[in-house]
Order: sequence, then C-alpha cells, then structure tokens
Amino acid sequence: MNLIKIEKMTKHYPIGGGKFTALQDIDLEFKKGEFTGIVGPSGSGKTTLLNIIGSLDVQSDGSVDVMGNAIKSLSAGQSSRLRSKHIGFIFQTYNLLPVYTVFENVEFPLLLLKISAAERKKAVLEALEWLGLTDKIKSRPAQLSGGECQRVAIARAIVKKPDLVLADEPTANLDAENSHHILKTMKKINEDMGTTFIFSTHDTKVISYLKRKITLLDGRISKDEIINGGKL
Repeated sequence: MNLIKIEKMTKHYPIGGGKFTALQDIDLEFKKGEFTGIVGPSGSGKTTLLNIIGSLDVQSDGSVDVMGNAIKSLSAGQSSRLRSKHIGFIFQTYNLLPVYTVFENVEFPLLLLKISAAERKKAVLEALEWLGLTDKIKSRPAQLSGGECQRVAIARAIVKKPDLVLADEPTANLDAENSHHILKTMKKINEDMGTTFIFSTHDTKVISYLKRKITLLDGRISKDEIINGGKL
C-alpha cells in the first residue's frame, strides 16, 4: 500500500531575477512501514523534499499525494489537520518549548486534537515509558542532556501514533552512543507500531539502520536502493 506517491515533482525558489531549482523530476513511492533515508550532501534538496512530504511546503510542478491528500490542493487549514492527525516531526534542534516540562512538551500535539485530559495523560505516559523518560516528567529542557532532549522530541512525534514520522538530521547534535540509542528506539517503534519513518540525513550511523536509501544529488535522484536486508 502506497502511503506517499510523488510524480514529476519539481521545486523552484525565486532568487534575484531568476529561480533556483531545489528539486527536479522527482518520482518516488513510499509504502506503509518503511524505514527510509533521503541522503546526499548539503544543498542536495533533502530537507526540501521532507518539507513537501510533510506539507510544510508545496511543489512548483508535478504531483505529491500523501495519504490520499494532494499536497498542492490543500488549504492551510487542511495541511494543518493532515500534520496534526497523521504526521510527526523530529528536528535536529529538538524544537522543545523551554518553559514547558517534559510532560507538557509531549502533550502539546494532543491539545490540537481536542481529546480528553485523561486520554492525553495516558498517551503521554505511554510515550515517555517507550522512550525511558518517566523519571523526567517534571524536568524542563534546560535540565536535560542532548540525548534526553531528542528522546523527548521523539516522544512528542509519536505520542499521537502517527502514520508517518519525518526526521530531519535527528542525530546531528548527538554523540555516537546517544545516536545509536535513539536509532534503536525509532527502529523498534517502526517494527512494533508499523510507523513509517523517512529520514533526511548524511550520518553513516543513521544509514546503517535504514532499509532503503534514496540518494539525492543536485536536486535529482541519483540512486534508490534497498539496503541492510530490507524489503519493499
């Protein structure tokens, strides 16, 4: 089953009197349950592609369908609802709210879904247990290590049990030990919950966990391969 289908997609940005082409002629399909990385050097278009899949941006040409939604045709409200219900985001800078506790940071996406306080509490505690953070519930981000902050960010991304998690360089600010711990956790979530993960990365540690690797070079797909015994 295709979760995402991209056909002849191009993305231009205006620059001066002309335009810069960030992505060109992208054709991709992603199935439910994939653990896939978009890799390539800085400036190759990895983050742009991730942002379009996550409806944070729209393509210039071509089609992008995410879970039956044509990204370019969505209103701002529809895009927001798609992200709120179905997509979790993990960023390299964590993007935690500094004045909120760990519990409150993880709970935040659930407030947008208007579910009861009891349901929110149950979901947050379950996510924090998954990530080994039950002893940090009342802590604030400034009191946590980098690895703990990233685990909070992952808990926030999965607390609503999304169909899709988009992770942009999630290990960039972590040492090797924390990186492997985070990656093993995400792999377990992928296997146990069937959550689809798509990474933007050039970290060899991340690549060693992937089942599929899509290489971008100058905004084009140069290679799309199954690795590490993966299956599509």
